[in-house]
Amino acid sequence: MRARLSRRYAKSRNSMNGLHTLKRIGKRPYRRVGRGQAMRDIIKKLPKRRGFGKNRSRTVNPRKEHAIPVSVFLVAARFEAGSVVTPKALAERGIIRARGSHVPPIKIVGKDSIDKKLSFKGISVSASVREVIEKAGGSIE
Repeated sequence: MRARLSRRYAKSRNSMNGLHTLKRIGKRPYRRVGRGQAMRDIIKKLPKRRGFGKNRSRTVNPRKEHAIPVSVFLVAARFEAGSVVTPKALAERGIIRARGSHVPPIKIVGKDSIDKKLSFKGISVSASVREVIEKAGGSIE
């Protein structure tokens, strides 16, 4: 009688032993053919141009300068009563930093009360600061 040999299973495609395992290994790359197509259909149905990254050129304007917020308390501390507050004057006093001759837009913000009469020219102010300035006798132009 012949001795029975132990069965050797295939570990690669080139091996001829263990045909069942060979079939499974051979078919593994081709098993999920339909899933990629289904995923593609889902992606194609999604609307495009949503969000910050894809829509950046439409939502963000790099040329538009945003106003720099400046506290009304800081302005009142650096200026004397009756003086005119302009963007150039703020840059000279060191409250903001001018880029060469260009001074960025400025907005005065805050809820502090001031007792000095100041006039603001070429500067935007918040609604609460507008009340504070007008109450102190100042003006906004």
